[in-house]
Amino acid sequence: MTRLFIIIFLFNSTFSEGKGGEGMVSIKGGYYLPLYSLDSQKLLVKDFLMDVYPVTNNNYLSFLQENNEWERSKVKSIFADTNYLNQWISDSTFSPNLAKSPVVNVSWFAAKKYCECQGKRLATTAEWELAARASDTKADASKDKKFNQWVLNWVSKPNPKVLPNVGYTFRNYYGVYDLHGLVWEWTYDFNSALTTGESRGNSGLDNTLFCGGGSFASKDINNYASFMRFATRSSLKAKYCVPNVGFRCVKTQ
Repeated sequence: MTRLFIIIFLFNSTFSEGKGGEGMVSIKGGYYLPLYSLDSQKLLVKDFLMDVYPVTNNNYLSFLQENNEWERSKVKSIFADTNYLNQWISDSTFSPNLAKSPVVNVSWFAAKKYCECQGKRLATTAEWELAARASDTKADASKDKKFNQWVLNWVSKPNPKVLPNVGYTFRNYYGVYDLHGLVWEWTYDFNSALTTGESRGNSGLDNTLFCGGGSFASKDINNYASFMRFATRSSLKAKYCVPNVGFRCVKTQ
């Protein structure tokens, strides 16, 4: 009995810690080709750490307890629209069945601040997409028809009224859950597709970048999910709070 307890304890400890720190795993870097780009415009992505799960309502509540200026009744309108946390009952309460589901209806500004308070940051689009093209068995499943069809099936379905708990979908090659199949996710440079760099601080229009949950291997015109999500995400603004957009954090390795 004692040996069994030790084995279970070690398994749970390893799972929670991941490969690169508490709740994070290491993502192998590589090259990423943005949508509508030439082969010569490939971006080099260095190794980085990524959260195993999206941020939950419980996680976000802990953040608000130390940063109450981001509570629903106090957040400034320039940082979040009127949908901010509207699935919550009040500033600090929500239905118990939401505790472990991904927090949504949070703006880019709020997601960015949350990650910074954890000593982390939002992923760049290139980082997010590099991790998200992994299936459960392959680091790069962008040419896998079965995997692409699974992603397409998900984006074609309406959102459930109550989102499932994080960990609902498969564990990918790197050990990350829910990059597809639960919610779409903010990235640091999400709005570079149509704006002049609100989140990047540059004045150049870059039409090759877009938000997480979007496209990988999108030069393939058969990858309809990529183009559909690119169009949707390109319409977002940093203060928007959307019921199917959450986030997770990454960290430079």
